[in-house]
Amino acid sequence: MTIQLPGADGALRTYEPRTEPLALTTGAPFTSRTVFSAAHVVADPFADTTPDSPAAIDWDATLAFRRHLWSHGLGVAEAMDTAQRGMGLDWAGAAELIRRSAAEAKSVGGLIACGVGTDQLTGPADLAQVRAAYEEQLALVEASGARPILMASRALAAAAAGPEDYLDVYGHLLRQSAEPVVLHWLGPMFDPALEGYWGSSDLDAATDTFLEVIAAHPDKVEGIKVSLLDAGREIDIRRRLPQGVRCYTGDDFNYPELIAGDEKGFSHALLGIFDPLGPLAAEAVRVLDTGNTAGFRELLDPTVELSRHLFRTPTRFYKTGVVFLAWLAGHQSHFTMVGGLQSARSLPHFARAYELADGLGLFPDPKLAEERMKNLLALYGVTQ
Repeated sequence: MTIQLPGADGALRTYEPRTEPLALTTGAPFTSRTVFSAAHVVADPFADTTPDSPAAIDWDATLAFRRHLWSHGLGVAEAMDTAQRGMGLDWAGAAELIRRSAAEAKSVGGLIACGVGTDQLTGPADLAQVRAAYEEQLALVEASGARPILMASRALAAAAAGPEDYLDVYGHLLRQSAEPVVLHWLGPMFDPALEGYWGSSDLDAATDTFLEVIAAHPDKVEGIKVSLLDAGREIDIRRRLPQGVRCYTGDDFNYPELIAGDEKGFSHALLGIFDPLGPLAAEAVRVLDTGNTAGFRELLDPTVELSRHLFRTPTRFYKTGVVFLAWLAGHQSHFTMVGGLQSARSLPHFARAYELADGLGLFPDPKLAEERMKNLLALYGVTQ
């Protein structure tokens, strides 16, 4: 059986799907790395909504996907960028997601950390309002029993006059946090509103401020997540961290080398690409647990082409490809997203994503994935 796929030039090409998936099973917990997948949400396809409406979530399917990730030993990074925070999922929806996922994690013994932001602020805000918004979300995550991830704030980026304001706001939050948190530096390629975060568009100056926050409160920072798509900068930051503070890579372009590490250290992982790669990524980390770095790279290096494709510019629309692959893999019954974001990528982009994912053996039922891909092609007017 073959399938006709459109290329970037608009011409159709013939592709022969694989017939068997990669053989992957659940296994023991990881021993050498802590690995989180930032998980997507499943929209309710029958809700009568518009792109401007509050998100309508299919809670059963959303929680089932998290159980899938936990079954392979992965942690879930909840209500993060991958869950469309600020791109279809508002704070009310994120709060409910956090409560439900944290309760589900307790019931199955799953590892979970949850995003803390300021997205309940929908207009201009001053620094006091930014602090109060962070505090409200931090209290909810702490009450849920999950580890907080202090996410970058659009409101803080707009309100801060310089590095001192970041030091003040983050210092205030860290002093009052009940447990150590993860600090998240999300680059403007993921969210243009975060340009100049930490008080400067000069990344060297921004890095110094980021590290100053950590150095002032090392007992309150469990780790950092760096999402700059710059392996060299992440390694530099990693080597400058205080003893005991972990680096979680958020680099969806260079994750194999960053997780493998070098003689001076390594990164743990908190990645959006580990949503579609979950079982394969888990298998690779278990190989790394045995000390077999070459085997780890052999499994994970071939996935980078798919990840770079999904995260190509405009990078913030990578969620569309993530949900598309979840649909093809059978984790949800439809390709609908909150905010109508399923329209954010082109048909040639979907075709290439399908081809790369199928080549990696990511689809548990390749025939189902093929049928769904053909249905999408037919919707766009491509006949087979």
